[in-house]
Amino acid sequence: MQRASSDPRVTAGVVALTAIALLIGGAFAGLLVEGAGDLSGAWAAFDPYLLRVVRFTLWQAGLSTLLSVVPALFVARALSRHPRFFGRAFILQLFAVPLALPAIVAALGILALYGRAGYFAGLFSMADGQGWPGIYGLSGILVAHVFFNLPLGVRLFLEALQTIQADQWRLASQLGMGARPAFRLIEWPTLRAALPGVAGLVFMLCITSFTIVLTLGGGPAATTLEVGIYQALRFDFDPARAVALTLLQIGLTFIIVLALTRLGANVVGDTNLPVAPRRYLSVKATEAWLNGVLIVLALLFVVGPMAATVVAGLGADLGRLAGEATVRKATLTSATLAFLAALLSVMLSLALTMARRALALDHSAGSRTVLEHATDTGAGFVLVVPPIVIGAGWFLLLRHAGDVFAIAPAMVVTVNAVMAMPFALRAVRPAYDAGSERHERLCAQLGISGWTRLRLIDWPSLRRPLATAFAFAMALSLGDLGVIALFGSDSVQTLPYLLLARMGSYRTEDAAGLALLLGLVCLALVMTAHWMGREKNRDA
Repeated sequence: MQRASSDPRVTAGVVALTAIALLIGGAFAGLLVEGAGDLSGAWAAFDPYLLRVVRFTLWQAGLSTLLSVVPALFVARALSRHPRFFGRAFILQLFAVPLALPAIVAALGILALYGRAGYFAGLFSMADGQGWPGIYGLSGILVAHVFFNLPLGVRLFLEALQTIQADQWRLASQLGMGARPAFRLIEWPTLRAALPGVAGLVFMLCITSFTIVLTLGGGPAATTLEVGIYQALRFDFDPARAVALTLLQIGLTFIIVLALTRLGANVVGDTNLPVAPRRYLSVKATEAWLNGVLIVLALLFVVGPMAATVVAGLGADLGRLAGEATVRKATLTSATLAFLAALLSVMLSLALTMARRALALDHSAGSRTVLEHATDTGAGFVLVVPPIVIGAGWFLLLRHAGDVFAIAPAMVVTVNAVMAMPFALRAVRPAYDAGSERHERLCAQLGISGWTRLRLIDWPSLRRPLATAFAFAMALSLGDLGVIALFGSDSVQTLPYLLLARMGSYRTEDAAGLALLLGLVCLALVMTAHWMGREKNRDA
């Protein structure tokens, strides 16, 4: 068998790791250079304002986690208790939609429902007896986070519940076990084991939330670390404060990711729900009614902002928007950058996957090498450094070299590509490992390697997984606002950047129309990726 040192797959993996290291290392270099150049300013940035930002970041993340995870646990149990009813599969599909929506689109839908001029504003004003002030601030952030994380928690808890063996339900039925003892003895132990991982994942997503806080925060009182970094660079131009905020953000994220790793949590939030097993436990009418109410309330909460986005978008002058040169240019820019980011993400993911497999086959036993460990977990470390942090580091590093806004396209492509890699790897790695298991020995005997092997042997089995990864990565990049918020300008605008600009100038109808367009495109891409993934599993 070919030695790993001369295997082209290992060379490709080293190149991919080098690219990731340069991207993240460059960001850290920018932070270190800026901090070393102004040590007194960086130290002075640790003031009461910074402590207030940290406190609010943790407070909103904790509240969001509590409000998302606790209801999700009971909704998941309600769905688990009724494994077969009309519309169940459709409800689970709707619960997957928030994972595909860009955060800025969801924020606009929430404002359309609960904002000062929202559909429920009159009802809230009547109930309060005064004018409805809107939902900006902590309340808006919490609603948006629950909108995204409640469906995610439901799917993760439901996935855990469906691992319970059918024999346990058969025995419970034979013993005549009711709902309460079944929950205490069968369901709760499984939910309790999954709870720390799900709560930790949701907490991490909330603590690294940028777009939601930026659009719904409403002012300095509701500022998180990531939004503070953005404000320090784009509005105040206080590099010392940006460095202090960035270091704190990295420290918090690292601690959470480390805890999630120890808990065995699914850090990319991807769920593939298995077929519901046969149940032997009957559900009484009262419990069925309560479960139905829970499911309907959760469904209405999730569907509401999506429906409001569609209604508000259809009420906009879509024809005029389509004819605007600015909108057409932003659409073309978004599509181009998202395409390049997805292509780069897939290439990097495939390179790491191939290198990991080649290194694993090179040693028959014993501990793994450092390089093999890096190809296995290297992409996961990007979760420790959020996009806004990488963008801030490079912003500080390059501001001395020229116009930082001129490199906006390159920064958007590279950062979004690397951030999509954990998702892309989940689609590519299983297919490549399975194909290698079948063909590795034959390829070694025939001396097939490099491009010839990729084209003749690996490509037929990788074609669909790569398309799945590409579609998902493109959707993530298309809706991202983190990097373009720092590097965007009048000359380089994406659809999310333009949408944010229209919201800032109170052109809400235009923003609604752009949100509908962006949301539909991202949803179509993610649904395409999901369909391809299902077809891949069916073929296997």
